[in-house]
Amino acid sequence: MAYEVGTPAPMHHRLQLEGRESLTVSGVEDVVRFDEGCIVMTTCAGSMVVTGTDLHIGKLTLDGGELHVDGHIDAVTYEDLRPERGSFLSRLFG
Repeated sequence: MAYEVGTPAPMHHRLQLEGRESLTVSGVEDVVRFDEGCIVMTTCAGSMVVTGTDLHIGKLTLDGGELHVDGHIDAVTYEDLRPERGSFLSRLFG
């Protein structure tokens, strides 16, 4: 009996900001680091940074790719993930 292994459905990235106190993000793949002033996460659209004060992760579901943040949100930014070039020798013998 053969089993078909399907590819997982692509995640959709969505932001929902209510005032400056509540943020819901979908398409979250991983939370890299977090504290009360900054949350860094990897999403299907790239690396995302949320900055503010008294930030708390209220709900995190990595299976569904959803994250909910409460607190005073100052900024939501995306960072480019440029591949590191490495040292000269690693590029030479790569």
